[in-house]
Amino acid sequence: MVTGSGSVIGFQLLWKAGIRIALPEMWGRAIRGGVVKERKSLSVWIATSFGAGYFPAAPGTAGSAVGLALVIAFRQALLRPLWWVVCLAACTGVLFALGVWSAGKAEKIFGRVDPGQVVIDEVTGQIITFIATPRVSWIGLIVGFILFRAFDIVKPFPVRWAERFPGGWGIMLDDVVAGLYSLIVLAILGRLIK
Repeated sequence: MVTGSGSVIGFQLLWKAGIRIALPEMWGRAIRGGVVKERKSLSVWIATSFGAGYFPAAPGTAGSAVGLALVIAFRQALLRPLWWVVCLAACTGVLFALGVWSAGKAEKIFGRVDPGQVVIDEVTGQIITFIATPRVSWIGLIVGFILFRAFDIVKPFPVRWAERFPGGWGIMLDDVVAGLYSLIVLAILGRLIK
């Protein structure tokens, strides 16, 4: 990890040269007007899913990829169906609680409502998508990923309505609802294909 005043000057020179990189932000720094400000905050690290939210293009998709990676890790553990549901539900509950807290704090730090860097909501919603499909195939993982991203982007009722809650609640709830939509559609598709 690069630290010290030399790195700040280097990042300022890159910034002035028009090179916008996410790397310093992933280390807990935010670039505002060419000045690097420290953002050493546990809430920001959690809200950005340890830096995934600083992905330069489509940070929400990067957050969903983190959620998918967690689901794949549980899948590789070869859990029995009941344990699959219990583990994913517990993981979702913990992430939701952490997300409400950290997203609310991150909103204040970034100075705007539902900042794009906050992706713990996408991680949580993506995991919800797979709770009811313990023996999901690789194709099912891809379909679930696409379904969740589609519902999160299109925001059918009541997804958009859930965004109206204040602070971290609104940030988290819309993706929970999108995850529930994805869960239902994926479960129906799974039944139809069998």
